[in-house]
Amino acid sequence: MAKKAVATLHEGSKEGRSYTKVIKMVKSPKTGAYIFDEQMVRNEDVQNFFKK
Repeated sequence: MAKKAVATLHEGSKEGRSYTKVIKMVKSPKTGAYIFDEQMVRNEDVQNFFKK
């Protein structure tokens, strides 16, 4: 039952598919340790996210 309920939520809406979760590993200036920067960005802006 749960799978059918979840599947019906995405049936009519395609707006959620225009976003992508991106994860970038960056070095912290304070400690020097690596941290992960996670964001939801539009599909068109994925390349710009990684260029920063």
